[in-house]
Amino acid sequence: MKQHEAEAAYQRALDWIHSRGRFGIKPGLQRMEALLALLGNPHRQLRYLHIGGTNGKGSVAAITAAVLQASGYSTALFTSPYILSFTNRMSIDGRDIDGSELVQLVEQLRPLVEKIAEDERLGPMTEFEVVTALAFAYFARKQPDMVVLEVGLGGRLDATNVVTPLVSVITNVTLDHTQVLGETIRDVAREKAGIIKTGVPVVTGALEPEAQQVIAGTARDRRAPLFYALPSGESAPPGAKCAFAARREIIPEGQLLDYEGYNWSFRGLFIPLRGRYQVGNTALALAALEQLAACGFSFPEEKLRRGLAGTSWPARLEVLRRKPLLIMDGAHNPAAMRELALSLPEYFHYRRLILVLGVMADKDLSMVDFILPLADVAILTRPDLARAADPEMLAAFIKERFSREIIVEPKVDRALAAALALAGDDGAVLVTGSLYTVSEARACWQNL
Repeated sequence: MKQHEAEAAYQRALDWIHSRGRFGIKPGLQRMEALLALLGNPHRQLRYLHIGGTNGKGSVAAITAAVLQASGYSTALFTSPYILSFTNRMSIDGRDIDGSELVQLVEQLRPLVEKIAEDERLGPMTEFEVVTALAFAYFARKQPDMVVLEVGLGGRLDATNVVTPLVSVITNVTLDHTQVLGETIRDVAREKAGIIKTGVPVVTGALEPEAQQVIAGTARDRRAPLFYALPSGESAPPGAKCAFAARREIIPEGQLLDYEGYNWSFRGLFIPLRGRYQVGNTALALAALEQLAACGFSFPEEKLRRGLAGTSWPARLEVLRRKPLLIMDGAHNPAAMRELALSLPEYFHYRRLILVLGVMADKDLSMVDFILPLADVAILTRPDLARAADPEMLAAFIKERFSREIIVEPKVDRALAAALALAGDDGAVLVTGSLYTVSEARACWQNL
């Protein structure tokens, strides 16, 4: 197939995937189970580490995948959303799925998806259901030693929740997607705890007492051994088995951590991910790996350290240039924005901060209260997505909270160019508010 024909086929495949609805008319896993049955249940051929929670899922997935791969295991990784290319969502040993193979899988799935839609009991499949099924089919072809599987939304009814993993991880529980998951911590925790399977160890970093109670109750009901993994200084419920990580030192390339686990103890682990929140994420990743070790996996210290040091995960306090300092972070809810605001002055030094902010309309806009006090100028924009908030509406919301300069620039590339010009060599630009905003900014920053 000639290159232009291959590119056209790939674009048609993407267009078909994106034509699926975001949410199903009928909630539940029945559509997913029906499609996988038509495919021969490829998901049952694989071993999984299943990762849910509100924030930190992608970072924990990236860290565990990097250590597994460094330790000699062929490792598949499924995450969402993507940063640069749709193919980022499913990879094996750090290599994204090839576009031509994605086209083949779409051609295989398309008639089956249409068949499901014709069944009135099931209804049409969502985009995420289709993408998850594509990943299962792809991974089953390749037969990796382990699949690191990130939950898309919630847990209980998420399309990924058709697997029985070796270990489940629930990073944390805070309010997000309240229109779908519920308006209280308990509501959200019940959805997140839905990934806990009978007899399968679960590791959590949840700090909220209400969330801890829900997770512990679900684990008890399902006879699932429960472990905690937290930043040093935080506390688990009395009598709980808990692992801790502590930041030892911030260095230009990242940070050094100490880890005290259930059976492991390490000092001076280097991880090239910045941010206070990555301390807890690393604790969770190492705790999950300890549970995999109990299942027969081997993680020699030298290879574990190499895997941690080689971890790559974009858009989390990511530095793309130094003069001016250009930082990108996908924080998109109040808890994540709070952590970003606390981390920024600890890890970076600059004369003034220019904020480039683009958020989704369905998010809790109060998240801006954490980051606005650090900014000298706020440039409001929107990614090219129907769900994105109108920057003029965002400006009206922010004017009551921010007494400094506000600029509205609807195009992300122009907003970023204006921010870089305003910052000067000794200033900093922070792009945040949504992974979609960051994705567009990352695609264009080198041309500015």
